[in-house]
Amino acid sequence: MEIKRLIVGALSTNCYLVISGGEVGVVDPGDEADKILEEVKKTGAELKYIINTHCHFDHTLANKELKQKTGAEILIHETEKDFINFEADRFLKEGDEIKIGKDVLKVIRTPGHTAGSISLLGQDFVLVGDLLFKDGHGRTDLPGGSQAEIENSLKKLAKLAKPETIIYPGHGESFKYTKPNF
Repeated sequence: MEIKRLIVGALSTNCYLVISGGEVGVVDPGDEADKILEEVKKTGAELKYIINTHCHFDHTLANKELKQKTGAEILIHETEKDFINFEADRFLKEGDEIKIGKDVLKVIRTPGHTAGSISLLGQDFVLVGDLLFKDGHGRTDLPGGSQAEIENSLKKLAKLAKPETIIYPGHGESFKYTKPNF
């Protein structure tokens, strides 16, 4: 599986193209749909899914335009359904698998930044949205946020991630995961 990062929107959100076997999933298309579509076109792969790690606008703003131009399915966790201003094609839950080409992303519910935040677990990487950054964890002071839940989600991630797992955050650079001392 190939992962390509694009930085989009006013809040410099990481949008990821997850590419495998002639298919691509776009994770967190926060803005600049034309820029995203141009990069998808360069891959030569078909856009199959638009996946949101959570409901915040800086991770979802290009959903509607991408859907309109490609017909790709919009996926988001079921807990976010009351907070979105777009129509989702499928609501995700813990343990769901998203097949892209020959590879699979496993849906891990990691609330705390929002009530329905998810992470996407691949073979040697995790796309974590705004759960974790190189220098700390995501905000918990916005609606649906919870410090206790984000701490539990970080503990859950610590059990799932191997020491050399690559973390792809919603903002900033990717990094190798190191186990925290809880």
